[in-house]
Amino acid sequence: MRADRLLQIILLLQQHSRLSAGDLAGRLEVSRRTVMRDMEALSAAGVPVYTERGRNGGCVLLPGYRADVSGLTPREAQALFAWSGRASLSQELGLHDALQSAMGKLSSTLPLQLQDDAEALSGAIVVDRRRWFAEAEDTGALPVLRQAVVTRRRIRIRYASASEGRRVRRTVNPWGLVEQAGRWYLVAAHRGEPRMYRVSRVEQVDVLDEPATRPENLDLQEEWQRLRSGLERHAPAGVDVIIRVHPDRAATVRRIAAPMLAKGEHPRPIPAPTDPWPHVALRFRVREAACGVLLGFGADVEVLEPPDLRTTLLDLATAAVATYS
Repeated sequence: MRADRLLQIILLLQQHSRLSAGDLAGRLEVSRRTVMRDMEALSAAGVPVYTERGRNGGCVLLPGYRADVSGLTPREAQALFAWSGRASLSQELGLHDALQSAMGKLSSTLPLQLQDDAEALSGAIVVDRRRWFAEAEDTGALPVLRQAVVTRRRIRIRYASASEGRRVRRTVNPWGLVEQAGRWYLVAAHRGEPRMYRVSRVEQVDVLDEPATRPENLDLQEEWQRLRSGLERHAPAGVDVIIRVHPDRAATVRRIAAPMLAKGEHPRPIPAPTDPWPHVALRFRVREAACGVLLGFGADVEVLEPPDLRTTLLDLATAAVATYS
C-alpha cells in the first residue's frame, strides 16, 4: 500500500511541480506527517524530491525528472483519453473512481504536448447512450455482476423474466457482460446452456462460494452474436408501412419515428401524393410495435399500406373506443 502511495506522490509532483504537504495529504487521504515521512523515504531511495519551507514552500520534484513509462504515440494517447470520456460506462460498472485515478497516473507520465492534445479531445467528446424519450436503464446490479465475472464465481439471481411473465430464480455461471445500445446484458450458462439476461431485470444477485465453469476457448463476442442472431431470428415478423401525415405534425412524427424510417429502397416506391399531407415510409421490425406507435399519433397519421395493417388498426381502435366509452 505504501509503495502505491509513494508512486502517487511522484506522479502528482510530476504533474503539478509543487504541492503543499496539506494538499498532498488531502489527495492521498493521509496525514501531513505521513506525507513528510514518505518524502524522506523517496529522497533516501534516490528520487530527487525535497521540501521547502515558507509561504510559497511545499513538496517539490526536481524539474526535468519524469518517469518515462508510457511510450504512447499521439493517436494512442488520444484513443485512451477519448475512451475514458465515456463516464457512464465506468460509473455503471462501479469503476469510475478507479478509471479517474488510472488516467491521472497515466497523464502525469505523458509529455506535456501529448497530455494537452489528449485532454482536449477528451473534453470535446460526450457519449450519450440513452435513446430519445427513453428512461435510463436500472444497472444497480452491474458492479456485483462485474466482480463475479472477473473472479469467476457462480451467482444466484432473482430475475424478472419477460418471456415467462414472472420472477424466477436462476443459478448461473457468468461468462461476461455486453453493453448494447445503452442496455447491459449478462451472458451466462444455466444448466449448461448459454443465455442472455438483461441487467435491468436482475433484481438480486448473490455471489456463491463456488467457482464458475467457463469454456476454455470462449469467445464472448462470438457467443453474443450467436445469442443475438437467435433472438432476432425468432422475433415476430416485421412490416413495411406507408403513412400520410398531417402537415402541421409532420416534423414531430418524423422525429419520434426516426429509428423506424425506412432505409434504402422501399419495396414499393411512394407515389407523389395529390393531397397536401406528406407521405412517409417506415419499417418496423415488430408488427405489434407498429400498431402501438401508429395508433399513438391518433388522427394525425393515416396508414395507407399495407391494407391488412389498416384492418388491424381499425379493430384495435374500435376495441379501444368500446373500452373507454
